[in-house]
Amino acid sequence: MIHRTLLLAWMLAFFISESSDAQNLKIYVSPDGQPAAKGSLSDPVNSLQRAAELVKEHAGQLPVTVFLSDGTYQISEALKLGPEHGGTAEAPVLWKAMDGADVRISGGVPVDSWTLEKDGSWSAEIPENCPDTFRSLYMSGKRATRARHPNKGYLRVAQAGADKRTNFYFNEDDIPELAGPEDLELILLHDWSVTRIPVKSVDQNARQLTAVDSIGSRLHFFTLTHWEEHPRYFLENAREFFDQPGEWYADPEARKIFYHPLPGEDILDAQGIIPVAGKLLVMEGDNQQHTGHIRFEGITFEHSAWSIPESGYCGIQACMHTDRTKETGTWSKVPAAIELHLAASCSFDRCTIRHTGGSGIWIGSNCSDCSILASHIHDISGNGVSIGEGQDRISSGEAWWKAHPEEVSRGNRVSHSLIEQCGQEFFGAVGIWCGLVAHTVIEHNEIRELPYTGISIGWMWTADPTPCRENTIHGNHIHHILNILSDGGGIYSLGLQPGSRITTNLIHDVMVNAGRAESNGMFLDEGTKELLVENNIIYNIARSPLRFHKAKHPNTVRNNVLVCNKKIPPIRYNSTNEEDILKIDNIILSQSSRSDMLRLEELIKERLPDVKKD
Repeated sequence: MIHRTLLLAWMLAFFISESSDAQNLKIYVSPDGQPAAKGSLSDPVNSLQRAAELVKEHAGQLPVTVFLSDGTYQISEALKLGPEHGGTAEAPVLWKAMDGADVRISGGVPVDSWTLEKDGSWSAEIPENCPDTFRSLYMSGKRATRARHPNKGYLRVAQAGADKRTNFYFNEDDIPELAGPEDLELILLHDWSVTRIPVKSVDQNARQLTAVDSIGSRLHFFTLTHWEEHPRYFLENAREFFDQPGEWYADPEARKIFYHPLPGEDILDAQGIIPVAGKLLVMEGDNQQHTGHIRFEGITFEHSAWSIPESGYCGIQACMHTDRTKETGTWSKVPAAIELHLAASCSFDRCTIRHTGGSGIWIGSNCSDCSILASHIHDISGNGVSIGEGQDRISSGEAWWKAHPEEVSRGNRVSHSLIEQCGQEFFGAVGIWCGLVAHTVIEHNEIRELPYTGISIGWMWTADPTPCRENTIHGNHIHHILNILSDGGGIYSLGLQPGSRITTNLIHDVMVNAGRAESNGMFLDEGTKELLVENNIIYNIARSPLRFHKAKHPNTVRNNVLVCNKKIPPIRYNSTNEEDILKIDNIILSQSSRSDMLRLEELIKERLPDVKKD
């Protein structure tokens, strides 16, 4: 009787499973597939866009799973998914790596057939489908160094030119004799941003360098000496700078690329990759219908390209920059390898985003309930993650946030992810940037090894009402950030954000304090209002753990542990009335006291048991 019951149960489970499979469409993709294949397990297609066309035939009617088999899927332009490729809550679309498969969607082309040069470097032909100029080379899975001077550290401006905008004088022997300024790029560091701009001329007799346009944004205070009298800079992309292991240089006229191998690197076994695709994935809806219910799982996205404007990249903040080819007064944003606009309920689960020429992923305008879960985002030229948008978009003749506040990106989430080594080219980048957003949740992430700020939220420099509200930054571990620039923090905020909370975060090791303004554990900047800062632990900070600047009443700082160095206050008030900040039950410890540091260890274990630590 027992055996008969078990048999009936097994048969019922089998029929349920068969019925379930019949209601789920499966599409198979393989690099070894065929363009005109059926998309079955035995007859897979070889194109991501072709798979998307097969999805479109059934999207919204039944659940669809696109299985990607092991291998690299090379693309020269983005996979584009619109509303017709999306699903519903009952019939979602899943793009998934097959069990055990290493699936990579790459926008790069391989460089091979290396030849040994007389100077010990190696050269290869630039592939035909690469542009004459490109900004990145990856060797054996690592970003190679574009030939630079000096090889380490920075030079210092000796004196700004008369206009304090377009040129400066350099110290004797700082810049070697160059065959010409063609393709030479100046990288100059401002406090919280960076300029990358082509060089017009280098006059060795006058020791004067002149750029093709203004160095820095045209905002009135972006003069060469606004922050420092002698700002830091370095140079890239001259043949004379090509002298160190791990460096590369491209000669566009000869269509050749040169590379100095690292010690122990076998160039004949190394794989070179040049990114060519501007984007890897674009998911975009329209005003009638969002693109929705699409999930990517276990997939690596890598090798995107972005070329800076002809007149240079003039960073303003958090990868916003002045693009002088566009309308005066507007700010442009560094594009991302993956972009979502007018998307809903889309997610990335256990994915990797890396080796990008711009930012990593942007959950952009009017997106709702999208998420990034348990993913790894690293080696990114710009921001790791961007959510929402700034102020500039015009709708119905005025700023979108005034005309159509309902278009705010809302309910999006980044959770349990590792975000590191962002801002590799554009040092003013942020690990996670959130603009004017609502109901956004940033929780249980580790954010580390950044040149500037960890998490930034809000994008209004006043306390004027916007749709930005009820955002949560909770349980994140943020450390070893602000490694190059200053005037930021582990967490940075702007503007009025009613109902927003920064809680139970662990922030430490903000030790580089370059430039005029200080670096902090949290920098609560202009217009910050109606914000709760609670139960955070902040230590090993170069300056004050918390800094308020032009903040407005009320803000609440409650039950935090703030650890200070000698003669540094736990909270700094810049143009902020101290009485406007409500402080309740905070614990202040001394970095120089052994007993205080032992207590700090106990408090971390007690209060933050779920926050990932080193």
